[in-house]
Amino acid sequence: MKKSGIVLVSGGMDSLVTAAMAAGECDELRFLHASYGQRTATRERDSFRLLAAHYDVSDTLEVSLNALAVIGGNSLTDLSIPVSEFDPASHVVPTSYVPFRNAHLLATAVSWAEGTGANRIYIGAVEEDSSGYPDCRRVFYDAFQRAIDLGTRDETHIEIITPVIDMRKADIVRQGIELGAPFELSWSCYRCEDVACGTCDSCALRLRAFREAGYTDPISYAEGSR
Repeated sequence: MKKSGIVLVSGGMDSLVTAAMAAGECDELRFLHASYGQRTATRERDSFRLLAAHYDVSDTLEVSLNALAVIGGNSLTDLSIPVSEFDPASHVVPTSYVPFRNAHLLATAVSWAEGTGANRIYIGAVEEDSSGYPDCRRVFYDAFQRAIDLGTRDETHIEIITPVIDMRKADIVRQGIELGAPFELSWSCYRCEDVACGTCDSCALRLRAFREAGYTDPISYAEGSR
């Protein structure tokens, strides 16, 4: 069977490496991006478009999940809530967790996949070395796979692929370097759109990953943040 994949591409490091892996596995590739009122929506969308061009993916879909902004309850869409800074000792879900966001992303991808005949959905979720987001756990994707199987036509066969879910961030960097992933086109910062802050939990995890992997992150950070 032809491998036809949809990759959820936020523009960040994990989704970039996931896209690079999918590009080597699929006969046909589509990229999906969602904006949901996040602080860095414009910069993330720019990265998405650059990555689509880099991988020569012309079949792309950009959607708005603005209901997540209206619902709020997180620091990415609500400017009154401070963005979490990384604390490796903390077991508290950070303020940057957007309630049940990945379910919305997956549902959109499933609809597109069933409508177009795609049979794979790639998402760059990371469980072991992430900030503790509950919708990045393998058990969540196992449950969602069951929902897809039950909620689509009998002849529909769509598989969720989570190629980096068990990897540490440093290993994701190494994998990306090996695949020639253009990290300079990606954007991970939750706070800024011009120069990455370097202190939000996403920046901190990314910087630590590059240090542990033994490489220099090619994007710019605020002075003193490294």
